[in-house]
Amino acid sequence: MKIKAAVLREGSGPFTVEDLDLAEPGAGEALVRMVAAGMCHTDLLSRELPPEFFAGPQVYGHEGAGIVEQVGADVADIAVGDHVVLSFNNCGDCPACNKTRPAYCFNFGPNNMAGGRPDGSSSLTDAAGERVGSHFFGQSSFASYAVVAQNSLVRVDPAYDLTKLGPLGCGVQTGAGAVLNTLSVESGSSIVIAGAGALGLSAIMAAKIAGAATIIAIDRHQNRLDLATKYGATHTISTTPDEMTAAIHAAAPGGTDYGFDTTGNADVVRALFGALNNVGSLAVAGVGFGDITLDFLTLISGRSITGVMEGDSIPREFIPRLAKLNADGEFPFDELIRTYSLDEINDAEAASASGEVIKPVLLF
Repeated sequence: MKIKAAVLREGSGPFTVEDLDLAEPGAGEALVRMVAAGMCHTDLLSRELPPEFFAGPQVYGHEGAGIVEQVGADVADIAVGDHVVLSFNNCGDCPACNKTRPAYCFNFGPNNMAGGRPDGSSSLTDAAGERVGSHFFGQSSFASYAVVAQNSLVRVDPAYDLTKLGPLGCGVQTGAGAVLNTLSVESGSSIVIAGAGALGLSAIMAAKIAGAATIIAIDRHQNRLDLATKYGATHTISTTPDEMTAAIHAAAPGGTDYGFDTTGNADVVRALFGALNNVGSLAVAGVGFGDITLDFLTLISGRSITGVMEGDSIPREFIPRLAKLNADGEFPFDELIRTYSLDEINDAEAASASGEVIKPVLLF
Protein backbone atom coordinates (compact mmCIF):
# COMPACT_ATOMS: atom_id res chain seq x y z
CA MET A 1 0.00 0.00 0.00
CA LYS A 2 1.03 3.62 -0.53
CA ILE A 3 1.91 5.59 2.60
CA LYS A 4 3.52 8.90 3.54
CA ALA A 5 6.61 8.74 5.70
CA ALA A 6 9.49 10.90 6.89
CA VAL A 7 12.71 9.41 5.47
CA LEU A 8 16.18 10.23 6.73
CA ARG A 9 18.44 9.81 3.71
CA GLU A 10 21.64 11.18 5.26
CA GLY A 11 22.67 10.95 8.88
CA SER A 12 23.22 14.69 9.14
CA GLY A 13 20.57 15.72 6.63
CA PRO A 14 16.92 16.74 6.98
CA PHE A 15 13.94 14.44 7.00
CA THR A 16 12.11 14.30 3.67
CA VAL A 17 8.41 13.42 3.52
CA GLU A 18 7.94 10.89 0.74
CA ASP A 19 5.45 8.45 -0.75
CA LEU A 20 6.58 4.90 0.03
CA ASP A 21 5.27 1.40 -0.59
CA LEU A 22 4.49 -0.61 2.53
CA ALA A 23 4.32 -4.40 2.34
CA GLU A 24 1.61 -6.53 3.95
CA PRO A 25 2.22 -7.58 7.57
CA GLY A 26 3.96 -10.91 7.87
CA ALA A 27 3.78 -13.55 10.57
CA GLY A 28 3.96 -11.97 14.01
CA GLU A 29 3.21 -8.47 12.66
CA ALA A 30 0.28 -6.06 12.44
CA LEU A 31 -0.60 -3.12 10.24
CA VAL A 32 -1.21 -0.01 12.33
CA ARG A 33 -2.72 3.26 11.14
CA MET A 34 -0.76 5.92 12.96
CA VAL A 35 -2.57 8.60 14.89
CA ALA A 36 0.51 10.16 16.51
CA ALA A 37 4.21 9.57 17.09
CA GLY A 38 6.52 11.19 19.62
CA MET A 39 10.00 12.34 18.68
CA CYS A 40 12.73 11.12 21.02
CA HIS A 41 16.48 11.78 21.17
CA THR A 42 17.11 8.20 20.04
CA ASP A 43 15.47 9.02 16.69
CA LEU A 44 18.29 11.50 16.14
CA LEU A 45 21.35 9.48 17.17
CA SER A 46 22.64 9.59 13.60
CA ARG A 47 23.39 13.28 14.25
CA GLU A 48 26.00 12.23 16.82
CA LEU A 49 27.50 9.11 15.24
CA PRO A 50 30.28 9.05 12.61
CA PRO A 51 28.90 8.95 9.03
CA GLU A 52 30.06 5.37 8.49
CA PHE A 53 27.55 4.20 11.11
CA PHE A 54 24.59 5.46 9.08
CA ALA A 55 23.03 2.40 7.44
CA GLY A 56 21.21 4.19 4.63
CA PRO A 57 17.75 5.69 4.10
CA GLN A 58 15.41 4.79 6.93
CA VAL A 59 12.11 5.69 8.53
CA TYR A 60 12.59 6.34 12.23
CA GLY A 61 10.02 6.86 14.97
CA HIS A 62 9.60 4.64 18.02
CA GLU A 63 6.86 6.27 20.08
CA GLY A 64 3.87 5.50 17.89
CA ALA A 65 0.19 5.36 18.78
CA GLY A 66 -2.52 4.17 16.46
CA ILE A 67 -5.23 1.68 15.55
CA VAL A 68 -4.70 -1.86 14.29
CA GLU A 69 -6.13 -2.39 10.79
CA GLN A 70 -4.77 -5.83 9.89
CA VAL A 71 -2.96 -8.66 11.68
CA GLY A 72 -0.62 -11.27 10.23
CA ALA A 73 -0.40 -14.91 11.15
CA ASP A 74 0.54 -15.93 14.69
CA VAL A 75 -0.36 -12.59 16.29
CA ALA A 76 -1.71 -13.19 19.79
CA ASP A 77 -3.77 -10.87 22.00
CA ILE A 78 -4.10 -8.10 19.37
CA ALA A 79 -7.08 -7.68 17.05
CA VAL A 80 -8.27 -5.36 14.30
CA GLY A 81 -9.66 -2.19 15.85
CA ASP A 82 -7.46 -2.28 18.94
CA HIS A 83 -6.00 1.03 20.08
CA VAL A 84 -2.28 0.54 20.63
CA VAL A 85 0.84 2.29 21.85
CA LEU A 86 4.02 1.10 20.16
CA SER A 87 7.09 0.37 22.24
CA PHE A 88 10.38 -1.49 21.79
CA ASN A 89 10.64 -4.98 20.31
CA ASN A 90 12.24 -8.00 21.97
CA CYS A 91 12.94 -11.58 20.96
CA GLY A 92 10.87 -13.13 23.76
CA ASP A 93 13.25 -16.07 24.24
CA CYS A 94 16.65 -15.13 25.64
CA PRO A 95 17.94 -15.09 29.24
CA ALA A 96 16.71 -11.52 29.78
CA CYS A 97 13.30 -12.03 28.16
CA ASN A 98 12.83 -15.27 30.06
CA LYS A 99 13.45 -13.35 33.29
CA THR A 100 10.71 -10.89 32.27
CA ARG A 101 13.25 -8.14 31.64
CA PRO A 102 12.61 -7.54 27.93
CA ALA A 103 14.30 -4.12 27.91
CA TYR A 104 17.61 -5.99 28.25
CA CYS A 105 16.87 -8.51 25.50
CA PHE A 106 20.10 -10.15 24.37
CA ASN A 107 18.91 -9.58 20.80
CA PHE A 108 17.89 -5.95 21.28
CA GLY A 109 20.02 -4.66 18.39
CA PRO A 110 18.67 -6.92 15.61
CA ASN A 111 15.11 -6.40 16.82
CA ASN A 112 15.23 -2.63 17.18
CA MET A 113 18.14 -0.91 15.46
CA ALA A 114 19.11 -2.97 12.41
CA GLY A 115 17.14 -0.99 9.82
CA GLY A 116 14.72 -3.84 9.20
CA ARG A 117 13.45 -7.10 10.57
CA PRO A 118 15.91 -9.42 12.35
CA ASP A 119 16.18 -11.44 9.12
CA GLY A 120 17.39 -8.30 7.29
CA SER A 121 14.25 -7.65 5.24
CA SER A 122 12.39 -4.34 5.17
CA SER A 123 8.71 -3.57 4.72
CA LEU A 124 9.40 -0.30 2.88
CA THR A 125 10.48 0.69 -0.65
CA ASP A 126 10.60 4.14 -2.22
CA ALA A 127 9.23 5.45 -5.51
CA ALA A 128 12.30 4.12 -7.37
CA GLY A 129 11.80 0.65 -5.91
CA GLU A 130 14.83 1.00 -3.61
CA ARG A 131 14.90 -0.37 -0.08
CA VAL A 132 14.14 2.02 2.80
CA GLY A 133 14.89 0.89 6.35
CA SER A 134 11.90 -0.13 8.47
CA HIS A 135 11.11 -1.68 11.87
CA PHE A 136 13.01 0.88 13.93
CA PHE A 137 12.22 -0.37 17.45
CA GLY A 138 9.90 -2.80 15.72
CA GLN A 139 7.76 -0.01 14.27
CA SER A 140 9.23 2.97 12.26
CA SER A 141 6.28 5.14 13.22
CA PHE A 142 7.17 8.40 11.43
CA ALA A 143 4.68 7.24 8.83
CA SER A 144 0.96 7.24 8.14
CA TYR A 145 0.94 3.43 8.45
CA ALA A 146 3.47 0.96 9.82
CA VAL A 147 3.98 -2.78 9.86
CA VAL A 148 4.76 -3.44 13.51
CA ALA A 149 6.28 -6.42 15.35
CA GLN A 150 3.76 -7.97 17.74
CA ASN A 151 6.02 -7.56 20.77
CA SER A 152 5.99 -3.80 20.15
CA LEU A 153 2.18 -3.62 20.39
CA VAL A 154 0.58 -2.53 23.66
CA ARG A 155 -3.21 -2.41 23.77
CA VAL A 156 -4.66 0.60 25.65
CA ASP A 157 -8.15 1.67 26.69
CA PRO A 158 -9.93 3.16 23.63
CA ALA A 159 -11.35 5.87 25.90
CA TYR A 160 -7.87 7.41 26.12
CA ASP A 161 -6.71 10.07 23.65
CA LEU A 162 -4.18 8.43 21.31
CA THR A 163 -2.77 11.80 20.22
CA LYS A 164 -0.96 12.08 23.54
CA LEU A 165 -0.05 8.48 24.38
CA GLY A 166 2.85 7.88 21.96
CA PRO A 167 5.59 9.18 24.30
CA LEU A 168 4.71 6.39 26.73
CA GLY A 169 6.40 4.01 24.27
CA CYS A 170 9.93 5.14 25.13
CA GLY A 171 10.90 8.49 26.65
CA VAL A 172 8.22 8.87 29.29
CA GLN A 173 8.31 5.15 30.05
CA THR A 174 12.09 5.35 30.54
CA GLY A 175 11.97 8.30 32.93
CA ALA A 176 9.08 7.03 35.01
CA GLY A 177 10.32 3.45 34.95
CA ALA A 178 13.78 4.39 36.17
CA VAL A 179 12.15 5.71 39.35
CA LEU A 180 9.33 3.21 39.82
CA ASN A 181 10.93 0.03 38.44
CA THR A 182 14.73 0.27 38.38
CA LEU A 183 15.27 2.23 41.60
CA SER A 184 11.96 1.39 43.33
CA VAL A 185 11.97 4.77 45.06
CA GLU A 186 10.17 4.65 48.42
CA SER A 187 7.94 7.12 50.19
CA GLY A 188 9.93 9.60 52.26
CA SER A 189 13.19 9.04 50.38
CA SER A 190 15.41 11.52 48.53
CA ILE A 191 16.37 11.57 44.84
CA VAL A 192 18.38 13.81 42.54
CA ILE A 193 17.52 13.91 38.84
CA ALA A 194 19.91 15.46 36.30
CA GLY A 195 18.31 16.83 33.17
CA ALA A 196 14.79 18.24 33.10
CA GLY A 197 13.80 17.17 29.60
CA ALA A 198 11.16 14.57 28.79
CA LEU A 199 12.96 11.77 30.68
CA GLY A 200 13.84 13.89 33.69
CA LEU A 201 10.44 15.54 34.08
CA SER A 202 8.75 12.15 33.75
CA ALA A 203 11.06 10.90 36.49
CA ILE A 204 10.17 13.87 38.69
CA MET A 205 6.45 13.16 38.24
CA ALA A 206 7.08 9.51 39.09
CA ALA A 207 9.12 10.42 42.19
CA LYS A 208 6.19 12.52 43.39
CA ILE A 209 3.85 9.56 42.78
CA ALA A 210 6.25 7.34 44.77
CA GLY A 211 6.08 9.78 47.68
CA ALA A 212 9.73 10.92 47.69
CA ALA A 213 10.18 13.67 50.27
CA THR A 214 13.17 15.36 48.62
CA ILE A 215 13.25 15.66 44.84
CA ILE A 216 16.21 17.62 43.46
CA ALA A 217 16.21 18.68 39.81
CA ILE A 218 19.33 19.76 37.93
CA ASP A 219 19.33 21.59 34.59
CA ARG A 220 21.07 24.48 32.84
CA HIS A 221 17.83 26.15 31.72
CA GLN A 222 15.64 28.05 34.16
CA ASN A 223 12.47 27.38 32.19
CA ARG A 224 13.01 23.65 32.62
CA LEU A 225 13.74 24.05 36.32
CA ASP A 226 10.47 25.98 36.62
CA LEU A 227 8.70 22.99 35.05
CA ALA A 228 10.52 20.66 37.43
CA THR A 229 9.16 22.63 40.37
CA LYS A 230 5.67 22.57 38.88
CA TYR A 231 5.76 18.78 38.61
CA GLY A 232 7.17 17.96 42.01
CA ALA A 233 10.78 19.04 42.52
CA THR A 234 11.42 20.36 46.02
CA HIS A 235 14.85 21.79 45.13
CA THR A 236 16.48 22.96 41.88
CA ILE A 237 20.15 23.32 40.98
CA SER A 238 21.87 25.00 38.05
CA THR A 239 25.63 24.80 38.37
CA THR A 240 28.75 23.25 36.88
CA PRO A 241 29.57 19.56 37.50
CA ASP A 242 32.53 20.40 39.76
CA GLU A 243 30.18 22.22 42.16
CA MET A 244 27.25 19.86 41.76
CA THR A 245 27.99 17.34 44.51
CA ALA A 246 28.28 20.07 47.14
CA ALA A 247 25.05 21.69 45.94
CA ILE A 248 23.22 18.35 46.18
CA HIS A 249 24.57 17.78 49.70
CA ALA A 250 23.30 21.23 50.69
CA ALA A 251 19.80 20.18 49.64
CA ALA A 252 20.11 16.65 51.06
CA PRO A 253 22.53 16.57 53.99
CA GLY A 254 24.23 13.20 54.20
CA GLY A 255 23.57 12.47 50.54
CA THR A 256 20.64 11.25 48.50
CA ASP A 257 19.08 7.80 48.56
CA TYR A 258 18.76 7.76 44.78
CA GLY A 259 20.01 9.48 41.65
CA PHE A 260 18.99 9.42 38.02
CA ASP A 261 21.00 10.82 35.11
CA THR A 262 19.44 11.67 31.76
CA THR A 263 22.27 13.86 30.43
CA GLY A 264 24.84 11.29 29.30
CA ASN A 265 27.52 13.64 30.64
CA ALA A 266 30.26 11.70 32.44
CA ASP A 267 31.13 14.62 34.75
CA VAL A 268 27.49 14.93 35.81
CA VAL A 269 27.24 11.18 36.45
CA ARG A 270 30.34 11.31 38.62
CA ALA A 271 28.91 14.27 40.59
CA LEU A 272 25.61 12.47 41.16
CA PHE A 273 27.39 9.31 42.26
CA GLY A 274 29.48 11.29 44.73
CA ALA A 275 26.32 12.87 46.14
CA LEU A 276 24.71 9.54 47.11
CA ASN A 277 24.67 8.43 50.70
CA ASN A 278 26.61 5.28 51.60
CA VAL A 279 23.90 2.92 50.39
CA GLY A 280 22.52 5.11 47.61
CA SER A 281 21.77 3.92 44.08
CA LEU A 282 22.25 5.75 40.79
CA ALA A 283 20.50 4.87 37.53
CA VAL A 284 21.92 6.13 34.23
CA ALA A 285 19.76 6.45 31.11
CA GLY A 286 21.35 9.35 29.22
CA VAL A 287 23.03 8.33 25.98
CA GLY A 288 26.70 9.24 26.29
CA PHE A 289 29.98 8.20 24.77
CA GLY A 290 33.39 7.54 26.28
CA ASP A 291 34.39 6.53 29.79
CA ILE A 292 33.05 7.31 33.26
CA THR A 293 35.61 7.29 36.06
CA LEU A 294 34.55 6.84 39.68
CA ASP A 295 36.56 7.13 42.85
CA PHE A 296 37.20 3.58 44.03
CA LEU A 297 36.51 4.34 47.69
CA THR A 298 33.10 5.86 46.91
CA LEU A 299 32.25 2.70 44.96
CA ILE A 300 33.10 0.20 47.70
CA SER A 301 31.23 2.18 50.37
CA GLY A 302 28.00 0.48 49.34
CA ARG A 303 26.80 2.82 46.62
CA SER A 304 25.65 1.24 43.37
CA ILE A 305 25.30 2.38 39.78
CA THR A 306 23.27 0.76 37.02
CA GLY A 307 22.30 1.45 33.47
CA VAL A 308 18.62 1.54 32.61
CA MET A 309 16.91 0.80 29.31
CA GLU A 310 13.25 1.57 28.63
CA GLY A 311 12.54 2.06 32.31
CA ASP A 312 13.23 -1.63 33.02
CA SER A 313 9.59 -2.14 32.11
CA ILE A 314 7.29 -4.78 30.72
CA PRO A 315 5.47 -2.46 28.31
CA ARG A 316 2.17 -4.37 28.23
CA GLU A 317 1.93 -3.87 32.00
CA PHE A 318 3.64 -0.54 32.57
CA ILE A 319 2.28 1.57 29.70
CA PRO A 320 -1.40 0.97 30.62
CA ARG A 321 -0.50 1.80 34.23
CA LEU A 322 1.03 5.14 33.18
CA ALA A 323 -1.91 5.87 30.87
CA LYS A 324 -4.33 5.37 33.75
CA LEU A 325 -2.26 7.54 36.07
CA ASN A 326 -2.42 10.22 33.39
CA ALA A 327 -6.19 9.81 32.96
CA ASP A 328 -6.55 10.12 36.75
CA GLY A 329 -4.59 13.40 36.73
CA GLU A 330 -1.60 12.06 38.67
CA PHE A 331 0.91 11.88 35.82
CA PRO A 332 0.40 14.89 33.50
CA PHE A 333 3.17 14.10 30.99
CA ASP A 334 0.88 15.26 28.17
CA GLU A 335 1.40 18.85 29.29
CA LEU A 336 4.96 18.57 27.93
CA ILE A 337 3.72 17.90 24.38
CA ARG A 338 3.62 20.25 21.40
CA THR A 339 2.08 18.82 18.24
CA TYR A 340 3.24 19.08 14.61
CA SER A 341 2.11 17.70 11.29
CA LEU A 342 4.33 15.14 9.54
CA ASP A 343 5.36 17.86 7.06
CA GLU A 344 6.67 19.89 10.00
CA ILE A 345 9.01 17.17 11.27
CA ASN A 346 12.17 19.24 10.73
CA ASP A 347 10.61 22.13 12.68
CA ALA A 348 9.79 19.66 15.46
CA GLU A 349 13.41 18.49 15.57
CA ALA A 350 14.73 22.07 15.68
CA ALA A 351 12.35 23.02 18.48
CA SER A 352 13.41 19.99 20.50
CA ALA A 353 17.12 20.60 19.91
CA SER A 354 16.85 24.22 21.02
CA GLY A 355 15.09 23.27 24.25
CA GLU A 356 12.01 25.26 23.26
CA VAL A 357 9.85 22.12 23.24
CA ILE A 358 10.11 19.24 25.70
CA LYS A 359 8.25 16.57 23.71
CA PRO A 360 7.33 17.06 20.03
CA VAL A 361 4.54 14.79 18.77
CA LEU A 362 3.67 14.32 15.11
CA LEU A 363 -0.03 14.00 14.27
CA PHE A 364 -1.31 12.08 11.26
